[in-house]
Amino acid sequence: MTTSHNILNCRFDAVSEAGAAQWAQETLRSGKRGHISTVNVAILMMMRSDARLKKYIDDSGLIVADGQPLIWLSKLLRKPLPERVAGVELVNELVNVASKEKAGIYLMGAKQDIVEDVAKNLTEQTPDAQFVGVQDGYFTPEEATARAQAIRESGAKLLIVAMGVPRQEQFLQDHWEDLNVQLAIGVGGSFDVIAGRTKRAPQWMQTVGLEWFFRLSQEPKRLAKRYLITNSQFIWLSGWALLGHLLGLGKTAAQSDARQPLV
Repeated sequence: MTTSHNILNCRFDAVSEAGAAQWAQETLRSGKRGHISTVNVAILMMMRSDARLKKYIDDSGLIVADGQPLIWLSKLLRKPLPERVAGVELVNELVNVASKEKAGIYLMGAKQDIVEDVAKNLTEQTPDAQFVGVQDGYFTPEEATARAQAIRESGAKLLIVAMGVPRQEQFLQDHWEDLNVQLAIGVGGSFDVIAGRTKRAPQWMQTVGLEWFFRLSQEPKRLAKRYLITNSQFIWLSGWALLGHLLGLGKTAAQSDARQPLV
């Protein structure tokens, strides 16, 4: 059971990276099923106009904040989240947990050569990890059912999907009952980073909340419009939330609730 806080239009679990790993281990040991969502500013804003994405994230067993601005806002609203939990780093923790629990791992996303390098790099870090499937993320809607069946037949207990938001969430939502995995997570473009194809921002940029700017400098054509819109929305909504908090119009930290893994 974890404490959670409502921040803007999303409920976040107040856990550290270590806490998220512990939740994953308890889920695998319990025999229950659940999925983890890592929410950054862009996804948080996307949820406001994508009801299906919002439902998927709301139904998650665990929701973590993958963005330093979200941590700052949580503290200003007196609904503190302990730390940023980045999806790319959480992958390593989940693979380590699955290895300890002798749970099969299935990787799906990116191009085939990239996902194979991800498996290779993760195996070097966690030699006992059992990868029971390694597949690219390029398939048609008509092929999705066959992909879900392949995951089921592999016997995987942990599924890590990197196909971008909201496509990865839609796949998991559509095929959740068929997959038969205990734990799943969508990690966007993390496979490119783990495979060494894309560089992460320097630590100081991550600390001061400028990782988005580093990514923008790498892919300006693809990301410029998205960040312009989502960052502006976030700043505007955060301002109103802080004003409401100062005027006593928002919920207090005492109105947190508890979350349990999906069954």
